[in-house]
Amino acid sequence: MVKWSGYALAAGLALGLALPAAAKDKLVINSFGGAYEQALRRLVIEPFEKQYDVEVEVVTAYSADALAQLRAQKASPQYDVVHFSGGQEIVAAQEGLIAPIKPEELSHANELHPFALEGLARGEGPVYQVAAIGLLYNTETAPKAPTKWADLWDPAFRDHIVLTDLSNSYGLLGFLMMNQVKGGDLSDIQPGLDAVKALLPYATIVKTSPEIQQSFAQADAWIAPYAQDYAYTLRKAGLPVVFVQPEEGSPAVYITANLVAGRPNQELARKFIDFELDRAVQEGWAEALRYAPTNRTAELKGDLAKEVINGPEAIGRLVRFDPPTVDARRAAWVEAWNKLIAK
Repeated sequence: MVKWSGYALAAGLALGLALPAAAKDKLVINSFGGAYEQALRRLVIEPFEKQYDVEVEVVTAYSADALAQLRAQKASPQYDVVHFSGGQEIVAAQEGLIAPIKPEELSHANELHPFALEGLARGEGPVYQVAAIGLLYNTETAPKAPTKWADLWDPAFRDHIVLTDLSNSYGLLGFLMMNQVKGGDLSDIQPGLDAVKALLPYATIVKTSPEIQQSFAQADAWIAPYAQDYAYTLRKAGLPVVFVQPEEGSPAVYITANLVAGRPNQELARKFIDFELDRAVQEGWAEALRYAPTNRTAELKGDLAKEVINGPEAIGRLVRFDPPTVDARRAAWVEAWNKLIAK
């Protein structure tokens, strides 16, 4: 290691000698890719980096994959902040993969709807976005507008149905709702599997959001169970796609921001999570992707207020499947699903 004397250092500065710049603090977070990641960078990452003079590294990893990575890396996790959209924060807290956050450590805690903070007592992170799973349909090619989950089995939509694989949290929630409509529950998904089996000759199965966009862009898709926010993404891309909340109900997607345990820069990570709860940031998310804010001071006006499921009452009407049960049985469900679609 080179040691600089005071004289040499002064001389070097006088001669314009460049000294190594101090490395910026860095956070590593996960994102869900695509339009979501674009909005995340614009609304959160770039202004946060500027305000705190830090670097934020983004790893694209959907919720189930991020949880699997945390489990595999428990001794030395790569993430500082992890986002979940399928209830994985409940399991992660139980397994000690994420660290608890106290309400007083969040400057925006008093601005949040109570439901957004309920998980903090269990060691989970706050809910910072809410979306609903329902039916997307093409207003130009679909023979009619769907109104209920049962419309997926209407012969009018045959050969133009798009289902999402259970490896995708949105796909899993959509399947669980289909299962419920057909008489199943979390202890019995056979009714849902039988119902999907009846659709397979007339449906396409995709795994990611971009694949859904491609299906609608090619006019192959008339109807697809998926998230409310993505309908707006498709409309921004020029596609005539509308979201419908079916009569039987819509599963809730609670997106949480969580503090990963065992990382050295948790204070900075908490600041990042708090930044995501800011009113202006959440208004930006509602405008960009139609996510419902959890900051009750956020103002949504005009068409935006009509398109976003907003407020504790509206969000309270959404269907919430028990996340620990879902996580415990997910692997068996995916195995059964894979066997079904392989046929």
